[in-house]
Amino acid sequence: MFELMNEQLTAIGVIPVIVINNASDALPLGKALSAAGMKCAEVTFRTDAAEETIRILSENYPDLIVGAGTVFTTEQVDTAVNAGARFIDSPIIDTELIDYCISKNIPVYPGVATPSEAAAAVKRGLKILKFFPAEQNGGLAAINAMSAVFKDLRFFPMGGIDKYIMRDYLASPLVAAVGGSWMVKASLIDAGKFDKIEKLAREAVYSASDVRGKLS
Repeated sequence: MFELMNEQLTAIGVIPVIVINNASDALPLGKALSAAGMKCAEVTFRTDAAEETIRILSENYPDLIVGAGTVFTTEQVDTAVNAGARFIDSPIIDTELIDYCISKNIPVYPGVATPSEAAAAVKRGLKILKFFPAEQNGGLAAINAMSAVFKDLRFFPMGGIDKYIMRDYLASPLVAAVGGSWMVKASLIDAGKFDKIEKLAREAVYSASDVRGKLS
C-alpha cells in the first residue's frame, strides 16, 4: 500500500491542500478539481467540515485520491480513513501516530524540518516525508542538504509554495510532489468561485506535467 501510494502521488506531482468550512461545497469543489484533471486532494482537519468533505469527495469522485491533512491523533486517523481517506498527512513527527498508521497499512507522510526528525521516520521505513513548512525552513536548499544524509529519501514540500515556486521544486529528483493551497484557497471556496479554482487547478496540473515531462 505504501509503495503504491508513493508511486501514485509522485506521478500526480501536485497536491491541492484544502481547508473547507462547509461540507456543502465539497461536491462543486470535487467537480472543479476533476474537470481540471486533478487526481488528488488533501482535506485538512482544521475545520468541522473535514470528515464529511472527505466522505463526499471519496464517494462521488472515486478517481480522486483523497487524503487527510493536519492529522495529530490516532482518533483522527480512524475518522479520516472511515470517511474514505487513503493517506494521512501530519505536520509533525509523532511516533505513536506513525506506528499506528504502519500497523494499519495506512500510507502516512509526517512532517519534518530537521535531520533528527527525518531519522525518526526513516527508522520506521518511510521513503517519502513531508517537508514543512518548506519555504520557511530553507526550501530546496534545505532539502538538498538533508538528502545528503539520507539515501533514497524523497520529500513532499508544503508551506509557502505557489504556482511559480512549485516548478523549481518539481525539477528536483529529491521531490516526489508538492502541496499547496493557492489553487483551492478557502476564500475562493467560501465565495463559490469554483470556476476560478478549476482554472488554477488546471494550470497546476499542466505545470507539473510540463516540468516532469522535461525531466523524462
